[in-house]
Amino acid sequence: MSTTPDSQAAVSIAGLSKTYAGGFQALKRVDLDIRRGEIFALLGPNGAGKTTLISIVCGIVTGSEGRVTVAGHDIVRDYRVTRSKIGLVPQELATDAFESVWATVSFSRGLFGKAPDPARIEKVLRDLSLWDKRNEKIMALSGGMKRRVMIAKALSHEPEILFLDEPTAGVDVELRRDMWEMVRRLRDGGVTIILTTHYIEEAEEMADRVGVIRKGELILVEEKATLMKKLGKKQLTIELEQPMAALPAELAALQLVLKPGGYTLQRDFDAAEASAGVAPILKRLGDLNIGFKDVHTQQSSLEDIFVSLVHDNSKEGAPA
Repeated sequence: MSTTPDSQAAVSIAGLSKTYAGGFQALKRVDLDIRRGEIFALLGPNGAGKTTLISIVCGIVTGSEGRVTVAGHDIVRDYRVTRSKIGLVPQELATDAFESVWATVSFSRGLFGKAPDPARIEKVLRDLSLWDKRNEKIMALSGGMKRRVMIAKALSHEPEILFLDEPTAGVDVELRRDMWEMVRRLRDGGVTIILTTHYIEEAEEMADRVGVIRKGELILVEEKATLMKKLGKKQLTIELEQPMAALPAELAALQLVLKPGGYTLQRDFDAAEASAGVAPILKRLGDLNIGFKDVHTQQSSLEDIFVSLVHDNSKEGAPA
């Protein structure tokens, strides 16, 4: 993570802190460069600072110290330029209940000084399955449809950077899948996506890189594939044909654990061991004439890694 703003980055954050009245420090010297055209997932527990970080970049909240640039433009000095490059889908559903879908999305485009473009608005509404609802008032829509309208508003002015702050919270599975497809299309078209989510499978499904924030501190930024390879674990489970009263001495060196009941052997591998570690164990069982009826492995998910990171970091920060 660089501490010098990168003019080639979509968003460059250097030394960013935010302290609210009363002394609560929501962000603590965050440094982060988000690349053009990537999907970046920002993960963290409730209250970790995700929304504060997004709000500062989008010009809604003022940082206490540090610098943020968007496409090389300072968000304070060049605020009109930077805000025109950003689309934001906030957590809260905030729309004009008495306006039609078409009117509210068109109005959002005009707020950024964009000329009317009915073809653009139609495309956005069709992409979000809102075209049939275009003349309906917002108040008549379901919660899921209102969420789609929020996304349409954020896309109406053709932003280069799209922030999705918990975009699928409380929505149905169909909309979640639709949104994943839409996000991929946007990325393929060159839009940079910054996603915060409690549904870690979304980050695992879509993200190019992952950042983890806890208590206002960015504790990790890593390529998703590298992170899972570096920190992911694989667990081997062997179901035996006959129970064991105790683990034979001949198996002790293999670091196997005999589970209660005597029918199951388990072994955890780190990423470096996993590919080569299973076969020798099975061969050794065969040499000892220990029969087994099932063998399976389970790879750590991004959620497992996230929970581990936050838990370990919490212990390190705990008072002695």
